[in-house]
Amino acid sequence: MMQLVIITGLSGSGKSIALKVLEDSGYYCVDNLPAQLLRETVDFLRNSGTQRVAISIDVRSGSSLVHLPELLEQMKSSDLETHIVFLDSKAETLVKRFSETRRRHPLAEDDRTLIESIQLERELLEKVGTLGHRIDTSDLNPNALRNWVRDLLDLDDSELVLLFQSFGFKHGIPLDADFVFDVRCLPNPHYDPKLRDFTGRDSQVVTFLEANADVEDMREHIRTFVERWLPCFVRDNRNYLTVAIGCTGGRHRSVYLAERLAEYFGKERQVLVRHRELAE
Repeated sequence: MMQLVIITGLSGSGKSIALKVLEDSGYYCVDNLPAQLLRETVDFLRNSGTQRVAISIDVRSGSSLVHLPELLEQMKSSDLETHIVFLDSKAETLVKRFSETRRRHPLAEDDRTLIESIQLERELLEKVGTLGHRIDTSDLNPNALRNWVRDLLDLDDSELVLLFQSFGFKHGIPLDADFVFDVRCLPNPHYDPKLRDFTGRDSQVVTFLEANADVEDMREHIRTFVERWLPCFVRDNRNYLTVAIGCTGGRHRSVYLAERLAEYFGKERQVLVRHRELAE
């Protein structure tokens, strides 16, 4: 069966990094393919015996981009395993990246500012962004993004993937979250000098949090909510569901709860766990 990975998303969000990861993993990679050539390209590579293909398609495809959802639906078959990865990022992060690299935005024109170009691109990609797994790269360094993309390659895209992500509210809410839970009301290990330098994965912090009944109640309420509504997303043929859990700094309480919930749901489902503020 041929494996096809479609990389798409906003300019400056890390598509080149993701495509390079796939190339290093043995995928035949095609960058900036016009959307209208997708079917012909896949058929050609499949007939030539290529088993793993990664294709980057973005706003540079022009007007043909609107047909990408329809093209992907038409291409669904028993001999084609398709993964779609959409990379997103906050506008201010994209502005900074374009300023640092001094590259021109593909939609930039004399009477259109960089911010306006980014907003227009986001609007043009709105429907494409709902097709697959969305990754918010705003606060990710290149190495963290590489690791997250590699994790996706090991998943069975025919089943819903449940992703638990911890984050810190002081750094902003993740753009890729489907559900967001605020756990800042729980006791904060940060204020204990002996615990401050540890994280929610360390036994010292785990012991501290598990000694508080409110932490257990919060974990159970989130678990019950997700467990109650998860079947609805499965019936809706969703491939990914991201549950974001946030505390102030994203290093203690949210990390602990994301780990525990992932451990619980991982017994029966495909689960990923990510810690945005711990990403390296």
